[in-house]
Amino acid sequence: MIVLGIDPGTATTGYGVVAREGGGAVSLVECGVVRTDATSPLALRLRTIFEGVVEVLERTHPDVVAVESAFYAKNARTALVLGHARGAILLAATLRDLPVAEYAPAEVKSAVAGTGRATKEQVQFMVQRLLRLKEPPRPSDAADGVAIALTHCFASSLPTIASLALRPPRPSVERLAR
Repeated sequence: MIVLGIDPGTATTGYGVVAREGGGAVSLVECGVVRTDATSPLALRLRTIFEGVVEVLERTHPDVVAVESAFYAKNARTALVLGHARGAILLAATLRDLPVAEYAPAEVKSAVAGTGRATKEQVQFMVQRLLRLKEPPRPSDAADGVAIALTHCFASSLPTIASLALRPPRPSVERLAR
């Protein structure tokens, strides 16, 4: 099973691709980030995220996509903008009929580092240890993407939000006036 883990962000979206063998052994396939231009309008940044995720999907052919779920931010605007980035990512996955699993930030930290209050450095360190890497993935956004993929590998018995067997209903568009 190949899992693409994604840490959404409008400036930097981190991703990690992990392969899980039948015996449970996991290995890193690749990781990286999709960067957007901070001076671009939000719509163009979302397009960059969407196209970057599509490129990773086409290159790595994952069986499932795991995404960090929305969190409750002190700043409502931050949460809203992050939701837009998540939407671009979810659309890229569902247009390819890939199942999507979502994990809360504390759930990812707990699965990888043993505590839901782990720091970014602790997550990076544990990703390095779990995958027997010479150094932790950098930047931290890429390590977070790998951690999300690992979380799904560790919790793969959990149901996913979407299923390959489910097809979305055809949209109903009603034209009211010309």
